[in-house]
Amino acid sequence: MERSSPQAIYDLLKEWGIDFKSMAHPEAATMEDCKAIGEKLGAPFCKNLFLANRQQTEFFLLLIGEDKKFRTAEVSKKIGRSRLSFGNEEKLYQALGVRPGSISPMGLVFDEDHEIHLIVDEDVAALPAFCVHPCLNTESLVISQEGFQEYLKHTGHIPQYIQITGEVPEKE
Repeated sequence: MERSSPQAIYDLLKEWGIDFKSMAHPEAATMEDCKAIGEKLGAPFCKNLFLANRQQTEFFLLLIGEDKKFRTAEVSKKIGRSRLSFGNEEKLYQALGVRPGSISPMGLVFDEDHEIHLIVDEDVAALPAFCVHPCLNTESLVISQEGFQEYLKHTGHIPQYIQITGEVPEKE
């Protein structure tokens, strides 16, 4: 399957019987751009962050609510890892077939070796549907939570759910 190809993602979703709605649009480079698109598609976007440990040997894809603040210390503590930072672009493309600005859980289909740990904010997991890019930020799709869970069954990724507050955790 061609990486960064929205049509390839759409074809796969159709093949797996997963309903979605999509639209093409100008490049969505910011969460403000994404919010406007989400309003048109009828569901909120989620932020998709590609993270790594300090050694860049362990990688994570974090799905967090569009309005939540990402606090490295909070997420690191909740998943039992120290010093998370953003993962490198080379690994991002190798594992998920995307470039920065187009990070998406739809890229998990390319992670056949399951090198990427999926972390999902409980608030995203509670949404009936949400929007993501189909591996390119000039298109977006809305998928139901049920459809997303079916997608994950096909990719073989098992998410870790955590509650993200966006607050700075207290020191112990």
